[in-house]
Amino acid sequence: MADLSKIVKENIDGNFFVDSTCINCDTCRQLAPNSFADAGDNSYVFNQPDNTNGIISAMHALLSCPTGSIGTKEKNNAKEIMNDFPLKIDNNVYYCGFNSRESFGGNSYFVQHKDGNWLIDSPKYLPYLVNKFHSLGGIKYIFLTHRDDVADANTYAKEFKAQRIIHKDDLKAMPDSEIVIEGKIAAAEMFGSDFTIIPTPGHTKGHMVFLYDNKYLFTGDHLFYDRDAKHLGAFKDHCWYSWDEQIKSMENLLNYSFAWVLAGHGDRVHLDAGLMKKQLIQLIENMKLANTTH
Repeated sequence: MADLSKIVKENIDGNFFVDSTCINCDTCRQLAPNSFADAGDNSYVFNQPDNTNGIISAMHALLSCPTGSIGTKEKNNAKEIMNDFPLKIDNNVYYCGFNSRESFGGNSYFVQHKDGNWLIDSPKYLPYLVNKFHSLGGIKYIFLTHRDDVADANTYAKEFKAQRIIHKDDLKAMPDSEIVIEGKIAAAEMFGSDFTIIPTPGHTKGHMVFLYDNKYLFTGDHLFYDRDAKHLGAFKDHCWYSWDEQIKSMENLLNYSFAWVLAGHGDRVHLDAGLMKKQLIQLIENMKLANTTH
């Protein structure tokens, strides 16, 4: 729970505040960009929400903060707003919320499907989410993009008797996973025609992305949308394995069509598939340029 005695100096006066336990993970800025901003070492409230939609967005951020660093000076309706989660993104695709500190605030997602539901990376394990997932039909598969964002996947797997999917090169993060992907070849058709698992080494050696319905690409820490630059981006400073390999992995994504980027870290975006490809081509050029200038 956020502590007023630890409030960061950048906060504008008003009901919502951020305290010094913030790890600057970006979750609040994704969910309520009109209220929260980046101070460098932490987020802060730069604009107090003054309408219903703004307050709801700020409450979504408060509930999803992995460190509980967002608070309100007045009593809030957190229990009521909690019922919004998982937040529907589009059709049968949801953002789980309740980001975990264990994955540095990484986003996780839920796909409801007639052949079994998918959890992509893991939120905190909470009784509320467990009940909601049960009401949506449970979880059949837990897809883990890479070693950093497994969080409470093992607990969810036990609860739902779900099969965890991870790449062999990141297996140490979840060594008893039921399904292990090997190599760099896409696991197309392995789980039906709606799903394609695409190995994308770079951020980590065993990083993978998950394409659903040739429309929704769950990208982990491989690819994100930069809301300030309004362009696709990649984290060179947080590439733990190989930037050269990440460039090759990004080039491989040109073989696929998708209209959504649903990132673990960094913002998500919906673009026309043609524009998405153009932005991806430009990103690859930028990544190559970054290789020659640093």
